[in-house]
Amino acid sequence: MKQSIWLIFLAIFISCKQEPTKTYTLQDDVAFLASDSLKGRETGTANELMAADYLVKRFKGIGLAPAGNAGTYFQTFTFKPRKDPHQEITYIQAGDSSITGTNVVGFIDNKATNTVILGAHFDHLGMGGEGSLHRGEAAIHNGADDNASGVAVLLQLAKELQGSELKGNNYLIMAFSGEEIGLLGSNYFAKNPTIDLENVNYMINMDMVGRLRESNVLSVSGTGTSNLWPQVLNANNQGFELVLKESGVGPSDHTSFYLQDIPVLHFFTGQHEDYHKPSDDAEKLNYEGMQRITTYIVEVITELNDDKKLAFQKTKNESEEVPRFKVAMGVIPDYLYAGEGMRIDGVSEDKPAQKAGLQKGDVVVQMGDSVVVDMMSYMRALSVFEEGNTTEVVIDRNGEKISVTITF
Repeated sequence: MKQSIWLIFLAIFISCKQEPTKTYTLQDDVAFLASDSLKGRETGTANELMAADYLVKRFKGIGLAPAGNAGTYFQTFTFKPRKDPHQEITYIQAGDSSITGTNVVGFIDNKATNTVILGAHFDHLGMGGEGSLHRGEAAIHNGADDNASGVAVLLQLAKELQGSELKGNNYLIMAFSGEEIGLLGSNYFAKNPTIDLENVNYMINMDMVGRLRESNVLSVSGTGTSNLWPQVLNANNQGFELVLKESGVGPSDHTSFYLQDIPVLHFFTGQHEDYHKPSDDAEKLNYEGMQRITTYIVEVITELNDDKKLAFQKTKNESEEVPRFKVAMGVIPDYLYAGEGMRIDGVSEDKPAQKAGLQKGDVVVQMGDSVVVDMMSYMRALSVFEEGNTTEVVIDRNGEKISVTITF
């Protein structure tokens, strides 16, 4: 009897000592990555390394094999900070005044011929500085949407793919550093890959996927980089209002892989008033929308699981057609707006647009002598003005045409 009691006690003791494996949610990952304790995850700082260590813990928990350098999950790169914002950054050996960024790389080895790369950048702006749209004293830029949201979706995708029946490809799971200062981490990996890029099937990038709107508008760029993308995206659409953009070149990490002749996709839910400001916080994200995007990407991967390697095709480089500007209106355009004109998604303080009384939701339909029908025509119209110029701007506000005077 005593022995039975002892065995029961021992079993209870052992069960209490064993910690159950934590099930992480999208909210859990965003909460940590966008917490004040990481102080904005600026590239090359101890705070970014804290985020990188967290990602390694998550990669291990999911069961990803290390795919960085020397049998680790890390791939580091070193560069010298630029003094001129137009100066190109080059990679150097570590030394005085240099900065070292850290990519985090994991692998699901299905013994397949080809590999799919899934990526999202995890760095952000730290306390502000270059790239920040915040006016005022230095403050923590938590970057919940940009891009804790993309990393959280990346981790959920890795969890779903690990041990799944989708074994037609291997999967490289990668969190990039240095995106905010010029796509540095993805560029470095593309030029110093830890796998053979000849065997890469395609690359999917998630950057700012945390603010899906009630309209369900989802932007997917890179759809012209393979002739199968539009068909696959539309066939598996689950209630999104898709805005498909062909170009493989854009302001995020998929560009680095497109330039290596790899088909790419970039998922994006749009800019907002909190973009590159301290107010981009975790409680503002649409987690249900993030889960829907995760499910959608899995469906796309599933559709292509048994197919041959995707054929790559080049696209028009839309960035080369963007006009140069000498002035700015001080607005955040709604890049997901599909109507006629340029819809304003946010207005910056103390800038020409705010001084003229423009508001979020206004649609610019004419600027000076130029009719504005889309984003490109808006940029062309803006490019002719110089500082000190004054012009009339016509907006559509809730169906009413209003003319305002703007001084640049």
